Amino acid sequence: MTQDMLEELGPIDYVVLEWPTGGPSGEAAPMIIDLVEHGIIRILDIAFLARDEDGTTRTLDLGSFSNDDAFMQFEGASSGLLSTEDLEEAASALAPGTTAAVLVWENRFIAPIAAALRRSGGQLVATGRIPADELLASLDVVEAAH
Repeated sequence: MTQDMLEELGPIDYVVLEWPTGGPSGEAAPMIIDLVEHGIIRILDIAFLARDEDGTTRTLDLGSFSNDDAFMQFEGASSGLLSTEDLEEAASALAPGTTAAVLVWENRFIAPIAAALRRSGGQLVATGRIPADELLASLDVVEAAH
């Protein structure tokens, strides 16, 4: 990766999206594509996994999800960031009898801020996510206290 590319790079995130065996229904991929088309994210890697009822895990071809051809738009998206070990770890999180998509993306919407931060000698030192169920539980506690 060249220094110029690094200068303009936004934070990188990954997600593991799980569905019952058979794969996605076709609703999520167009939303992800919309984020890409609007320059909000850039897909760096995508991989598909399955965890059989007996716990066996395997990778799947992109075309394995016959009911969601929209994911075919990401065919060939492979930066090399996802390792075999990463996929094994993701597969271990899956419930038996499920399939999943593992996506690595760059948050393009914040890339200009990250670049300005780097140019000024600063750096992003931490990021995180608050799961929706934890947020709702916290709000319930706050509401009950008032």
